[in-house]
Amino acid sequence: IAHGGNIAVVLKALPFEMAAIGGAAFGAFIANNQVKVLKATMKGLALCFKGSKYTKARYMELMALLYDILQKARKEGLMSIEKDVEDPHSSALFQKYATVGNDHHVVEFITDYLRMMVSGNLNSHEIESLMDNEIETHHNEAHSAVAALQRLAGALPAFGIVAAVLGGMIGSALVGTFLGILLAYGFVEPLGGLLEQKVEDAGKEFQCIKTTLLASMQGYAPQVAIEFGRKVLYSGDRPSFTELEGHVKGKK
Repeated sequence: IAHGGNIAVVLKALPFEMAAIGGAAFGAFIANNQVKVLKATMKGLALCFKGSKYTKARYMELMALLYDILQKARKEGLMSIEKDVEDPHSSALFQKYATVGNDHHVVEFITDYLRMMVSGNLNSHEIESLMDNEIETHHNEAHSAVAALQRLAGALPAFGIVAAVLGGMIGSALVGTFLGILLAYGFVEPLGGLLEQKVEDAGKEFQCIKTTLLASMQGYAPQVAIEFGRKVLYSGDRPSFTELEGHVKGKK
């Protein structure tokens, strides 16, 4: 408009070009992905418009929970946490930290490996291998939504060209090309990038749990074990040694 262009041409072509690009993109997206990936993508897109739940406060609560569990096991023996592991929803330890204690994925990950530690049939290297495999599987599942969005972003400029060819007139054809590129690099790809960052944040929580439990298995005291876990967190979300120590002592 500022350069004296005729905006009416753009507005007239916009609905038809959007219908052509949007319809082709939607159909290709459905055809290109399994139902579980479609569901994960919809869930992931919703998360993109929410703040991250992986905050310093959450990590301090997680490590305080791990500290309490390991401290109880150290003082009273591994068998003392068997009831907590078998029924975490009735466990005073898990319910003391409601944010992470009611997170299904976190609780399941912790209790599964505590159960193995209680059984005493596996050494730390075997459990580490199992943890790595589970974390990798979780990462791949979560990353499937990111890959789906990246593929869609790569296809949108081509759909824009298709819509441009169907547009007929030069003005409307250019609208289709413009829309395809704008949707790809201005919306879908940035959303895919944001979702990928959220996936990495979720994986870091599992890495923290893994490092803490393995340090405990190798004989380190609970206070030292959670320090191992603290060190793997991203610097922006990582509590300081003093902050974590004060939080753990305050929760006793």
